[in-house]
Amino acid sequence: MLKNKIKQDLDKKILELKKKRNAVILAHNYQLPEVQDVADFRGDSLELSRQAAKTSAKVIVFCGVHFMAETASILCPDKKVIMPDINAACPMANMISVSDLRKLKKEHPEAVVVGYVNTSAEIKAELDYCCTSTNAVGVVDFLKGKKEIIFIPDKYLADYVTKVTGRKLIVWNGFCPTHIKILPEDIKREKKFHPFAKVMAHPECLPAVLSMADAVLSTSQMSKFVKATETKEFIVGTEVGLVYRLKQDNPTKEFYPASERAVCPNMKRTTEEKILWALEEMKEEVRVSDDVRLRAKKAIDRMLEII
Repeated sequence: MLKNKIKQDLDKKILELKKKRNAVILAHNYQLPEVQDVADFRGDSLELSRQAAKTSAKVIVFCGVHFMAETASILCPDKKVIMPDINAACPMANMISVSDLRKLKKEHPEAVVVGYVNTSAEIKAELDYCCTSTNAVGVVDFLKGKKEIIFIPDKYLADYVTKVTGRKLIVWNGFCPTHIKILPEDIKREKKFHPFAKVMAHPECLPAVLSMADAVLSTSQMSKFVKATETKEFIVGTEVGLVYRLKQDNPTKEFYPASERAVCPNMKRTTEEKILWALEEMKEEVRVSDDVRLRAKKAIDRMLEII
């Protein structure tokens, strides 16, 4: 009872401050349930930034990891972007530096550079095209006339794109430490317990896991896929946080995490209390410099033009 009262008070304070600050709260699909519940929008990183750009809000509270808040700053330069936990980082995004990428570009001077949205703003500023897990195949298909394509930083997403398009890519040795925790034996186990469930897997998963999936999908595609099919049970091969959203949106269906180990600790750093503190103190701000922002936005705009 006391716990419910504290939660209600917290929700009320956040709502009041959100109105006072003219703020919008964005929560990635992997965030804690309490964070998803208080958000105005839930979704994947680029989808959220694009939604925020359409609002009249002056402040964006981004509940995700650092590169996502940077992307919001790139697309919404007139808004103040704050993170409830500035230390929430993406290990995969940090697996490649600007000097790494410049060296790779020097080794392949004729190559077109495609980079996953899961990268820093400084990396995006070095790209020719950005891509998401939803449209990576489409972007590479669009570039079929190009002799060489550098694809960074996720080698498993690159492997999936190669399998679908037949296009050999110059790949960086990056990966998502959360998605690689999902193993083929996890899928076998869950299929044994739930033989009629469809297996959905994120393209950041291991190739052996993707080969066992009924559908390889981004988080936003998973949400659409679940609504569009009559299947009642799903094995969810991505970070466990998505299961909460899927269940909220589809209460008559059942969802089973492929692996309970697939937890991104940085995605779980944000709490309701931290959201309240961020709105109270208007910290921590994430702002991308104009020079980097304009170059990074070109890569994003090129992607949006072809998808």
